[in-house]
Amino acid sequence: MFQNIGEMLLLFWRALRALPRVWHQQRKVLDQLFEIGNASLLMACMLSLFIGGVLALQTGPVLAERGLSGFIGQIVGLSVCKELAPVMMAILIAGRIGSAMAAEIGSMQVYQEIDALRTMNINPVHYLVLPRLVAISIALPVLVVFAVLVGWLGGALVSAYNYQVAISFQSYFESLREGVEFGDVVNGLSKSFAFAVIIGVVSCHQGLHTIGGPRGVGRSVTKAVVNSIVLILITDYFLTRLLLNWD
Repeated sequence: MFQNIGEMLLLFWRALRALPRVWHQQRKVLDQLFEIGNASLLMACMLSLFIGGVLALQTGPVLAERGLSGFIGQIVGLSVCKELAPVMMAILIAGRIGSAMAAEIGSMQVYQEIDALRTMNINPVHYLVLPRLVAISIALPVLVVFAVLVGWLGGALVSAYNYQVAISFQSYFESLREGVEFGDVVNGLSKSFAFAVIIGVVSCHQGLHTIGGPRGVGRSVTKAVVNSIVLILITDYFLTRLLLNWD
């Protein structure tokens, strides 16, 4: 475990040092941005719509029984922007994109294409890891912004048409505006950036260390997704503690 952590930190450091070279990889970054962002947008919006709806469905009747229906917007708004949207989008991208990164790089490793890159004096970190890491670090926070907006809308729809609550759109969004500050949204975006770095580094690391043929590729994909999700949840706890103390 400690060896893997050390290797991932070293990989991240090498990618960070190579960051000025990203201007030479613009085409690769744009291709990855399309795959991570545009191709995942519909799925992310559908997921966040139902997350906001379920949250309002669960909390709405409980608050209504206590005469606190006016706080539904605040609860849904804060929960979605600070926790649910960043974490769920990160898990979605880990399963959809992280697995693809690990499989693609792992296949190149198994079929000795990465060795061929080294033979041609092309650094695999610069050529393979850096564009993916930059793209996912940009795309995931943008997806989280869409997820937050759609999640708020899902909570508003359920709150308005749930007969146990039945508050108007105006009341819902007034409550949301009173309870959610710009700093809360920045809180979620900062978490999503950290999650994006975790997914990119873990997935590329697993791909670069793939051994054992096609079966090894499958193992690398599984490890990439599982390790990414575990690290996302652990990091989320510590970031939440840090941001709470900061506030």
